[in-house]
Amino acid sequence: MKKIFFTAVIALACIPQLKAQQDTIIKAGYLPEVIVTGVQSATDKQKFPMAVGILNQKDLLQNSSTNIIDALSSIPGVSLINIGPAIAKPVVRGLGYNRVVVINDGIRQEGQQWGDEFGIEIDEYTVQRIEVLKGPASLRYGSDALAGVINLLPQSFAPEGRMTGRFLTNYQTNNGLLAGNFLLGGNQKGFVWNINYTYKTAHAYKNKYDGYVWNSNYGENNLKAMFGVQKKWGFSTITLSRFNLKTGIIEGARDEVTGAFTKKVRNYDGTTDSAVTVTKDELLRYNNYDIIHQQVRHNKLVWDNSFALGNGRLGLKLAYQQSHRQEANDVVLGDVYNFDFLQQTINYDIGYALAETNNWKVSFGANGMDQSFKNQGTAFLFPEYHSLDIGLYSLAQKTIHQLTLSGGLRFDNRHFKGDDLFIGPHGERLSGPSADATQQFKAYTSNFSGVSGSIGATYDFSSLVYAKINIARGYRAPNVAESGSNGIHDGTPFYEIGDANLKAESSLQADAAIGLHSNDFTVEATLFSNQINNYIFPIKLASALGGDSLREAAPAFKFIAGDAVLKGGEIIVNYHPQLLKWLRWENTFSFISAIQKNQNDSSKYLPYTPPGKLQTKCWFSFSNNEHGIRNIYLSIGVDHFFEQNKVFYKFNNETITPGYTLLNIGAGATIYAKKKQVVGIYLMAANLTDVAYLSNMSRLKYADINNATSRTGVYNMGRNISIKLNFPIGADK
Repeated sequence: MKKIFFTAVIALACIPQLKAQQDTIIKAGYLPEVIVTGVQSATDKQKFPMAVGILNQKDLLQNSSTNIIDALSSIPGVSLINIGPAIAKPVVRGLGYNRVVVINDGIRQEGQQWGDEFGIEIDEYTVQRIEVLKGPASLRYGSDALAGVINLLPQSFAPEGRMTGRFLTNYQTNNGLLAGNFLLGGNQKGFVWNINYTYKTAHAYKNKYDGYVWNSNYGENNLKAMFGVQKKWGFSTITLSRFNLKTGIIEGARDEVTGAFTKKVRNYDGTTDSAVTVTKDELLRYNNYDIIHQQVRHNKLVWDNSFALGNGRLGLKLAYQQSHRQEANDVVLGDVYNFDFLQQTINYDIGYALAETNNWKVSFGANGMDQSFKNQGTAFLFPEYHSLDIGLYSLAQKTIHQLTLSGGLRFDNRHFKGDDLFIGPHGERLSGPSADATQQFKAYTSNFSGVSGSIGATYDFSSLVYAKINIARGYRAPNVAESGSNGIHDGTPFYEIGDANLKAESSLQADAAIGLHSNDFTVEATLFSNQINNYIFPIKLASALGGDSLREAAPAFKFIAGDAVLKGGEIIVNYHPQLLKWLRWENTFSFISAIQKNQNDSSKYLPYTPPGKLQTKCWFSFSNNEHGIRNIYLSIGVDHFFEQNKVFYKFNNETITPGYTLLNIGAGATIYAKKKQVVGIYLMAANLTDVAYLSNMSRLKYADINNATSRTGVYNMGRNISIKLNFPIGADK
């Protein structure tokens, strides 16, 4: 903490010297970044009081991520929960699941995000830019934006009279990933359209300790299309998309003598199973899915409108989403989806932004969703439900010379109704109660209301030095897992019990930052403190006879609520000297402390808190506009993850994670012929030294022990070299 305050003091002391550089930096062509997340109209990032991280199209092309959430982990304060390369969930400043809202195509993505094994259903190749708002953002987005918002912005419209696009290919050496993406869009007299198709397939990934990891293969087949009109009065578009993922589920079972991965097969009697060793051919085979696998589909329709109306602009969005998750996890049943969850959501969002007057920006609106959930399988963990969200909000911003004030208020209401479920003696679903029926779920109704608010300010001491402060209150209603679950959570395996009487979470977060941007340096230090009331988490139940309470031979956990405090920050120090324009050195450090109040040492720390992370990266770029090879770059980066010893060890289900360091190297160039861009080449070697490590955030860390090596868990991906070729269509000279 002391280092951060020393940095702030030094920056303030340097203000007189830095003022002399104001004219120089403007001449150098520095333009402030603009954000659209959390505001009604585009806003200068430096004048927005909350912390925001940004990834642009170039950043996405230059990484070797296996999914869109993996790419986000390069942003300070952002990490991910993963179960192999295909399933990942975002974590912002130590909070994830339903505490992070993901926006895609302008609406909040709804995909049963309450489960570990439920990843984000978004095609990474449809995203042009990412903005991550760190901190409570319930004002604009309603319940669940307690930790922040991740806004995935799609490709922009093609220029008038043009047709542009690309053909992108990607090969990755570790898991043999083969990916192709075709994008084409046009704009003819205001009629805009684009089409985007992606195909991905990968066999098992490998690392130094486990070799190739059985059942880590996956494949995607995604399609997205947009069409509409863009005129002087605004625009109106319709977007249709279909995300289709099939992925194995890593369990980590191994032969006790050799340590080789095993899989279960059904015996001849059809009622039992046994384990057999997996062959190398099976590990390296594409599109070869074991009975234990997931099929995930997400269909979406979005109608997006923006109209000039009076002295302002009216925005209207209506959307329909269908999230369909199927999971087969019982070899005896065969290739049958015993878990079959269907979630349907209707989103609405209407807002009006007044024309800026006397440096005032004012907007107001309403948004929410109508959602239903159905069990279509033979195994039941969550009750069927119907919920309705309604929210009203107003935002305002005022600039007075160097001072910019921002704030707003919001009211939310969620009506939630869970349904009864009766099952028969053989686990079959019944239409109602009977003499031999068991009531799996009991009907319940909940109503949650919350008021959110924020007030913040930014101040420009000069055109180079600025400061920010923001105080925000967030709100989150319990999800269906927390309020209504009653069954075995496959893959843990724990028996989860919800509580229909849980109260909504509320948070109060304070952020403070000071930043500097000169010709040669960009520095920003941010601190935050987030206090959460009624923080919901599971606790293991004890038996009245001593030991664990067991249900269906699994330890039973029940969701309860307490109070929690998360503190931390991010420091960014970038060096981009004007005398050495070919050099750029970027450094970031992020850290989080997360505790539960009124708990003893064994349960003091929140489980699965991201460790401190230090990232440093040097870029060497060479621009030669007179020859066929241009925009040459070389990058060398090191990611160091500190030991995480602040763990929740009360139930022995979280262990200390040692620190580790990963070396990454990238290179690339653009090839031109006859003054036209032909192809962009992007090479990236991640984990170049092939470090074997277990991420603190990986749920595979707690997979079965390998008795041949005495190592517990399945390790993360080893060395991976990514090769991307980007062939532009209709590119500028």
